[in-house]
Amino acid sequence: MKMINLKINDQEISVEAGKNILDYCVELGLDIPTFCHDERIKPEGACRMCVVEVKGINRLLASCATPATDGMEIKTHSPEVMEARKDVLELTWASHPNDCVVCDANGDCKLQDYSYEYNLTSIPEYDGHKRNFSIDDSNKFFYIDPEKCILCGKCVYVCKDLQGVEALGFNKRGHDTFISFAFDNGMEQSNCVSCGNCVSVCPTGALMEKSNVMFRSWETKKTRTTCPYCGVGCQFDIVTKGEQVVRIDPAPGTPNEGLLCVKGKFAYKFINHKGRLTTPLIKENGEFREASWDEAYDLIASKYTELNDKYGAATFAGLASAKCTNEENYMFQKLFRAAIGTNNVDHCARLCHASTVAGLATTLGSGAMTNSIAEVKDHDVIFVIGSNTTETHPVIGSFMKQAIAKGSKIIVADPREIELAEGADVFLKILPGTNVPLLNAMMKVIYNENLHDIDYISERTENFETTLETILNTDIEEAAEICGIDAEDIRKAARIYAAGNKAGIYYAMGITQHSQGTNNVKSIANLALLCGNVGIESGGINPLRGQNNVQGACDMGGLPDVFPGYQKVFNDEARAKFEKAWGVKLDNKVGLSLPHVLDGAYEDQIRFLYVMGENPVVSDPDTTHVKKSLGNLDFLIVQDLFMTETAEMADVILPASSYAEKEGTFTNTERRVQMIRPAIKPVGDSKADYIIIQEIMNKIGYNQPILTPSEIMDEVATLTPIYGGVSYDRIQELGLQWPVLDHNHPGTKYLHKDKFARGLGLFSEVEFAEAKELPDENFPIVLTTGRVLYHFHTISMTGKNEEINEIVPENFIEISPKTAESYKLKHMDHASISSRRGTTKAVVHVTDKIGDGVMFMPFHFADGANMLTNTELDATCNIPELKVCAVQIDGKL
Repeated sequence: MKMINLKINDQEISVEAGKNILDYCVELGLDIPTFCHDERIKPEGACRMCVVEVKGINRLLASCATPATDGMEIKTHSPEVMEARKDVLELTWASHPNDCVVCDANGDCKLQDYSYEYNLTSIPEYDGHKRNFSIDDSNKFFYIDPEKCILCGKCVYVCKDLQGVEALGFNKRGHDTFISFAFDNGMEQSNCVSCGNCVSVCPTGALMEKSNVMFRSWETKKTRTTCPYCGVGCQFDIVTKGEQVVRIDPAPGTPNEGLLCVKGKFAYKFINHKGRLTTPLIKENGEFREASWDEAYDLIASKYTELNDKYGAATFAGLASAKCTNEENYMFQKLFRAAIGTNNVDHCARLCHASTVAGLATTLGSGAMTNSIAEVKDHDVIFVIGSNTTETHPVIGSFMKQAIAKGSKIIVADPREIELAEGADVFLKILPGTNVPLLNAMMKVIYNENLHDIDYISERTENFETTLETILNTDIEEAAEICGIDAEDIRKAARIYAAGNKAGIYYAMGITQHSQGTNNVKSIANLALLCGNVGIESGGINPLRGQNNVQGACDMGGLPDVFPGYQKVFNDEARAKFEKAWGVKLDNKVGLSLPHVLDGAYEDQIRFLYVMGENPVVSDPDTTHVKKSLGNLDFLIVQDLFMTETAEMADVILPASSYAEKEGTFTNTERRVQMIRPAIKPVGDSKADYIIIQEIMNKIGYNQPILTPSEIMDEVATLTPIYGGVSYDRIQELGLQWPVLDHNHPGTKYLHKDKFARGLGLFSEVEFAEAKELPDENFPIVLTTGRVLYHFHTISMTGKNEEINEIVPENFIEISPKTAESYKLKHMDHASISSRRGTTKAVVHVTDKIGDGVMFMPFHFADGANMLTNTELDATCNIPELKVCAVQIDGKL
């Protein structure tokens, strides 16, 4: 790298070339004022606050937009510079309302701060006329006051260049310029997705969050933590006034780079919601009454003893939680394995990525995302299949848009025309459940046209020749017909993917939630191996984990067949290690998976169930069956923040603390272990889950010292090789990506670099098999399910935010105009929908996004989609076929 010499404020420095003057000033610790600058976007030099004096140049230069060159002599605070900055401020005030005392941004406004710093008088010298605009408060979460806008443009460029939405723009010219939404129709009528990133970067009070809590910045404190929603693991600051959360501010750096989505930014009101559980509850005669912790623990201990003596440990089961910390999930599985004596422990990963763990562990040796989130922006090809990324993992979706803006090609395969499909190079609108014929056909094109990586296949894989027979037996035209797409689009997609040097595949539930989910994953692995796209930077196979800690809950052994770190319970060496550490004999039999736990409860084989932070009444298929199963238990414990639909069926409810009230770690979708930190005290008499679990362990007779989260992680590290080098002192600033083999190991940016975890990558013969339930005369429509941008999982958290509920207030279906016409339904009608398992109702959304004979319904709502869904399982991993079942529209309500 070329070096250059600079003199800044008489200090001589030698630096690597390639940056602007402002960058080097910041590195020296100099405070240069800026309004428009954001290191993530192209510098515009619009505000002129960052001007500096450069020797030999007869004008002041905007330091943010001026490249530094060798020999420059720079003055950052000369009298001329200071006067110029003061002039900028005076010109700004000439058209700005002078209402700091009552402004919502008072104390948190750069214009106010700089005016004080540069000793600006209260009356500006320039007599510019004030602008006259109305406040636009049509957005549910924030408002825009154009009179307070200083036209720095940050909101426009963040929305366009980082978020990839372009909802904002400059309107008119000169003194009349203002920031507006498309066609100046206001926020509510625009394509704004309410991410709030414009609000976060606004330097004044022009863009402000609506708040029902009055506060000033000097009354607040900030606590850095990790978002509790999807698997991206965004970092942000919880802003609190006393014990009240009043705002969320995005944090710069890994993994979200200062971006958030609408949930991360605004859906925090569940933390202080009046509906929080604040004391243990015991059900007597069908009604709940408040109880002390000792009373609740005594009841649990007595029921444990009674049922264990009568039926044995095999009749106990527990559901761990993708919403709880690593430390809590570790202690939960330890409770069941060491204290109770059973491997009947599972969690909601069974419903989302069980097939990923099974498929990728078999083919690659590790069932996790191979690459890092930051690498998304450097792909030359992105293949999104079965993932509505901009809604389910919005920040990753934004990074994909940034990659596309840089020239990346994108292929999208999905039953719905999702946002990413709108600008895709190829959009494959496949029928639900037809992933395998699509992928096999793509591979046949690649092989026949000699686009595969022969050397990679020879050196790094096995079983290719056998798998090739299956691929070559695929008829491309027939595959296209099965998928409901054009064969030429398959060929085009195959050529684009094969041509990429850094091609990344991204998938989610559209691949995994099938009776052939494991085979779908194996087929994706086949495609990536065929083109040599695993074990390279900005390539790989990237399953997007749906919840904040579903990766960590799996890592910690919240599964019936593995101890922490995916060490098999039937492996004698692994089991002996845990027996020594925990001081008890451990069961060597694989426990029951979640669907089999519910079946076992229905059939009197499971008597005692402990549910931590899960809501199977809403999240699991066939709600009627779930309710009957839970109702047949002898004893049900539910530990949660709210009175969920599952909690209503409990015998005892234990109030847990939220992520904002405790310490611990989450592991995000890129395998990054990150801290959460307490911003407020536990609400009411609630307790952190890790405390509750350890107290119960002691209550039922297991000697468990009450460990802190840091001490629990230390125990994890001693027993779990992939977490061997993880400790709290190493992850305070930046998390670590496993595997972290020891305390000197830096973590792993991407997997399988030189060698697969299993040695050689495994090609697998995968043939197409239809979904277990297909349309017929009685149920002629295919139902597929998924998430929406504004809600999360079973809405126990997002549903506590009024603004979210106003946008998506109730269950809905999406059907095509032709399907709607055949049932005489119109947009926004209410309809009844039935399957072989139950009936629900929903608002009708008529849209071209979905094909004829196909219906989409979100799974968030109680007595909604999962009243209809099928319990048929993938034979390998027991994931239910939530993505395909047959339904009938009964008619308009």
